[in-house]
Amino acid sequence: MALTLLKWTLLIVGGAYISAAAGLGLFQRRLQYLPDTRHVAPHEAGLAGVDELKLSTSDGETIVAWHAPPRAGRPVLLYFHGNAGGLVDRVPRFRFFIGEGYGFLAVAYRGYAGSSGTPTQEGLMRDAEAAYAAACARGYSAGRIVLVGESLGSGVATQLAARREAAALVLDSPFSSAADVAEMRYGLLPVRWLMLDQFRSDAAIRDVRMPVLIVHGDKDGVTPIALGRWLFELANEPKTFVLVPGGQHLVLGLPDVFPRVARWVDAALSAPRRMEASD
Repeated sequence: MALTLLKWTLLIVGGAYISAAAGLGLFQRRLQYLPDTRHVAPHEAGLAGVDELKLSTSDGETIVAWHAPPRAGRPVLLYFHGNAGGLVDRVPRFRFFIGEGYGFLAVAYRGYAGSSGTPTQEGLMRDAEAAYAAACARGYSAGRIVLVGESLGSGVATQLAARREAAALVLDSPFSSAADVAEMRYGLLPVRWLMLDQFRSDAAIRDVRMPVLIVHGDKDGVTPIALGRWLFELANEPKTFVLVPGGQHLVLGLPDVFPRVARWVDAALSAPRRMEASD
């Protein structure tokens, strides 16, 4: 009797495990990408002087981007948002950029906020390439382009930085890889075998040859600060890590953090090879 009960228990537990793994494998992209599909124009979001662009990707998708030109002599930030929401949710950040005189070009990934297609890692990188090409087409040289990525967008920005030239790379609440984040959440499941879009920033960062800034809150419950620190350790010099005590997920837009980021960006653009690493 006891052996029969044990057998049935093992079968039930094993079946549940297999079902959970299968469900994670089948629906992983629904868990990884949480797009807001509302198409909101910049003026509807209260941003004057910001244009909406329609960019064509190399695989035929049409993606929405918001663009504001910089003041004379200021850089343009090529901005990649996280996995949830849309551009309208980043309006406070964009106001910070405009107030500092920075220009920005922020892309809504495929499947997000008026952009066609369905999000995948390969697709998001095509979107990033289209955004970079659009910035160059508007006359911004690599020495004036700063790549900025938040959360999932840090994976996009880091891979783009490994492929293209830019003045600097700024990462808000980044991870070493999306697989590392998933493993921390679903540690009992074989996520590294199942996960299609792993965004291996830990591999890409080794090929990044520009100043790197990472800002991370020590109370981040989405991408734990340990993953941001590990990515920092892998980055080449010059690099800077800004710890935000008490900061949760996404800290760049905090009033006491953005001025520090702006000072760092200005220093990186004026003397990118003399930046001192700090912790």
